[in-house]
Amino acid sequence: MRTTTGWQSLDPTSNALTRVTFERRDPRSDDIAVRIDYCGVCHSDLHRIHGMLGEKDLVPGHEATGVVVAVGQAVTGFAVGDRVAIGTIIDSCGECAMCEAGQENYCYSRPTTTYGGTDRIDGTPTKGAYSREYVLREKFAFHLPDALDPAAAAPLLCAGVSVWEPLRAAGVGPGSRVAVAGLGGLGHIAVKLAAALGAEVTVLSRSTAKEQDARSLGASGLLVTADEAQVAAARGRFDFILDTISADHELSPLIGMLGLDGTLCVLGNPLLAGPKLWELGAGRKKLTSSGTAGLRQTVEMLEFCAEHGITADVETLPSSEIETALDRLAAGDVHYRFVLDMSDLDK
Repeated sequence: MRTTTGWQSLDPTSNALTRVTFERRDPRSDDIAVRIDYCGVCHSDLHRIHGMLGEKDLVPGHEATGVVVAVGQAVTGFAVGDRVAIGTIIDSCGECAMCEAGQENYCYSRPTTTYGGTDRIDGTPTKGAYSREYVLREKFAFHLPDALDPAAAAPLLCAGVSVWEPLRAAGVGPGSRVAVAGLGGLGHIAVKLAAALGAEVTVLSRSTAKEQDARSLGASGLLVTADEAQVAAARGRFDFILDTISADHELSPLIGMLGLDGTLCVLGNPLLAGPKLWELGAGRKKLTSSGTAGLRQTVEMLEFCAEHGITADVETLPSSEIETALDRLAAGDVHYRFVLDMSDLDK
């Protein structure tokens, strides 16, 4: 076994995590061991350490970058010293229709998540990338392109792929009229990606406070959803709306802004109640959602981001300041994603 250090949630009522030492498995034949240099702080980390899924004693973290430090004897795709990225899933059955379609994130036997999951071989709980080292199958690790800064690229492995896959599934490209509802950790990356794909992008927000940010990220403008006149004037305006808002909100105004055969993809709050079906029927509109991405789409996204110079807008903190990061994330005080520098775990 290998020993590493990380941050574990031992009190579900608190954002304070405890520095702990724990064991990782020695690399199996198809495993690589990765020194984690940076790990993004996802809003789902905050929810899960507080027991949203009934879990406890989690070592969170599922958007990380680092360097390979050891490889199993059968590994052919990575070598010691390679830059690597780790996302939200680290294994799947590999046999079901979803896995065969390259959608391992929808594995019928449930994918093994980077933390809070169960190893498919030895049954041990998976512990995440708020740690200095991680061990996983090479199939579920990704080469980090040299053009991408490792800290700013870390959130691409969750927030980035979560918006990339629905954008691609909707066929977004030149001529597409896209709206992004909410300009936060997910939304700001969605604007960058949609604009780079050639779409005309509008940000939907409750006020004009983020209009300058929206334009700097690539949007052509901002529509104030609290302004009933602006919402009414936007009826039928968009082909695709990506809803990244995490708070409870009504979907009807967004559906009204869709044109014929338009699609609303709800990402930020999957627990929202659905609309009346007649709202979708008036224009053959579609309501959908998505969950991270499969391996092929993740590779495609990383290559696209490297080609177009796209990363997250991040604030990097020493990993010892994780409580501060979680407190500020809960308060909405982040612009736009926190990333932890894990090097202080060497001290």
